[in-house]
Amino acid sequence: MAILNNGGAAAGAAAEQRASRVAPGASGAPVLSAHELRKRYGEAEVVRGVSFSIEAGECFGLLGPNGAGKTTTLRLALGLAQPDAGSITLRGFAVPQQARLARARVGVVPQMDNLDPDFTVAENLLVYGRYYGLPEREIRARIPALLEFAGLTARAGARIQALSGGMKRRLTLARALVNDPEVIFLDEPTTGLDPQARHLIWERLKTLLGQGRTILLTTHFMDEAERLCSRLAIMDAGRIIAQASPRQLIERHIEPQVVEVFGEGVRDWAREHARGLASRIEETGETVFCYAARAEPLLSSLTARSSLRYLHRPANLEDVFLKLTGRELRE
Repeated sequence: MAILNNGGAAAGAAAEQRASRVAPGASGAPVLSAHELRKRYGEAEVVRGVSFSIEAGECFGLLGPNGAGKTTTLRLALGLAQPDAGSITLRGFAVPQQARLARARVGVVPQMDNLDPDFTVAENLLVYGRYYGLPEREIRARIPALLEFAGLTARAGARIQALSGGMKRRLTLARALVNDPEVIFLDEPTTGLDPQARHLIWERLKTLLGQGRTILLTTHFMDEAERLCSRLAIMDAGRIIAQASPRQLIERHIEPQVVEVFGEGVRDWAREHARGLASRIEETGETVFCYAARAEPLLSSLTARSSLRYLHRPANLEDVFLKLTGRELRE
């Protein structure tokens, strides 16, 4: 999933940057509020009555399989697409009517890095800041702190081609902060990164949350959502089908214990034993997933089956996601 970078849209917001620092009537109101959004492309209604709100200083996750409507929802929230019905306010401004004012202090991290290879690391920040009409002196004053935040101080003069994937991702995040945003839209920020780089990005995002920034995050990594999001919504087929904190979603929608069983004869074992011991069973490939309130009876039945291997664990957000949206591959 990819979101359009808001750099081009921000170019028209130059004169409004400082005027928009205090949104009208925004005190105490949600930073972002969407009510009954609908959007149709041709015969397909891709957003079907979506409602959610995000409070200041929280990280709100938007999860869903490919084609669920997440990208369109984010485009609507940024004023990059016109809703067919419903209402949106972002930073106290009506969207899309006042989208430029709203976006003046919004940062966007797209899924795919779109850094300019013709410029150095520091020059990418400088050029991007100009899209917002910021004075060059002000941008240059911000660059050292942004480079330090991204861990790229020693790379200020490096070309983009010389950066690793993790470095590019950190630079893209730093670039989204050049206009001192109150709200940051993050589209799958750690896709394609190794574990070390992912953890570093998570640390930076937690720092931003600690500063009182508000984050809207889309991700396919359920552990990422559990670590970062105070609340999240799961979308499918254009609708929000569940919305709560990660822990509440797990408690409401899934059995607390999971036993994953695999090996020769696993399906026979499931038919003979597991169906009477588990609340729910799912067979996927050569693995049987057993969901239960208590795992001990299942584990006891496996002790005499040396041909089977198993993993016992507590239920997590991925279990909820797969239960609500299915295990079928989405193209």
